[in-house]
Amino acid sequence: METGKRSRSWAQRSRTALTVLPVVLLSACAVEPGMHMDFANEAPHGGGIATQTRDDGLTVSMRNIDAASLDQARQASASRGAAAVPIGSIDGAMIAAQRREARAQEERTRAALFAAPAPYAVDAGDVLQITVWDHPELAAAQGNPGNQTVRPADPPTGFVVDQAGNLAFPYAGELHVAGMTTSEIQAALRARLSKWFVAPQLTVRVASYRANRVYIDGEVHAPGAQPLNDTPMTLLEAVTRAGGFTAAADQSRMTLVRAGVAYPVDLPGLIRERLDPSRIVLRNGDLLQVGARDQFGVYVMGEVNRPTTALPLRNGRLTLADALSQAGSVNQGTSDPKQTYVIRAGEGRQAQVFHLDGRSPVSMVLANEFELQPRDVVYVDSTKLARFGRVLAQLLPAINAGLTAAIVTK
Repeated sequence: METGKRSRSWAQRSRTALTVLPVVLLSACAVEPGMHMDFANEAPHGGGIATQTRDDGLTVSMRNIDAASLDQARQASASRGAAAVPIGSIDGAMIAAQRREARAQEERTRAALFAAPAPYAVDAGDVLQITVWDHPELAAAQGNPGNQTVRPADPPTGFVVDQAGNLAFPYAGELHVAGMTTSEIQAALRARLSKWFVAPQLTVRVASYRANRVYIDGEVHAPGAQPLNDTPMTLLEAVTRAGGFTAAADQSRMTLVRAGVAYPVDLPGLIRERLDPSRIVLRNGDLLQVGARDQFGVYVMGEVNRPTTALPLRNGRLTLADALSQAGSVNQGTSDPKQTYVIRAGEGRQAQVFHLDGRSPVSMVLANEFELQPRDVVYVDSTKLARFGRVLAQLLPAINAGLTAAIVTK
């Protein structure tokens, strides 16, 4: 009798456990662990955009990575709206649009930087040597030491342009010479001295260049100021004087700041286009910033073999295919290559997402053409089966414990 009661009790507990188990599994699926992309509307192919607003107020737009959307992305990258984050498809059109925008930016940079060098302009601090022929008495005014030995602590020999940009010369008075070339100063002095001398002949040269300089910063061995003289200094010469690039330098992401405007300089890109970088002549006050490759990384996460921060190659390029390769490719057991995303931050509460259907290896052709930007996030989603397996793995210890307890009780 007692044995029969125990058997019925065990059977009842077993039926209850089997009844409750599906409910527990289904409820657990609602709180499945890990990250995954949950976008309600799929983006249409051919450059179409699907948009949704999340519970946290972030507006997200999705676009497929295909030929059409790559063209549109290049056209719209310069005038993206401030309200929504587009999610788009990575396709040939999007890639073509990226290339057109990059080409337009390169042309604007070249127009500003590949200009003819201007002659040296005298400025405050420069020291001028002025010789009036047949009038040696004027040489004493510039402190000519004659045969005396010049010591390093001695003041410079010549006429110093003061901080206001003015020059004082005997019989000529005070002249404002800042911004003038030596030829212009020579003509101005001749006109002044003609009041005192008949057809004066004079020569003006810069004895000491102390006013104009450029600044080199970033990934060079000896950053700092570089003085300018009457021989134009090119960008490559400035880098050479600064000791050359360091091993961490990203030569494709240099920035030249001139008169408050920042111009990107892609040195390998110029060489690929058969443009001579030595034609870029620096001007007074220019700041050249050489970036480091690790400043422009891309985060690769999700179902990849080695989640990592992918760094640009030495030519400065980093494509979606490069980033996936640095992460050891997708995990063949848990990844859903159809759901490969590039997430790009926008202004305010905006995010732009690009989607690639990477099921076919042929899609890597598009991935190899899709240029990533610094701080992009590459995310590969997991399969539903992989997510269910993770839920089950969390529940199995509790289920096993319950069954063990039931067996012991029996």
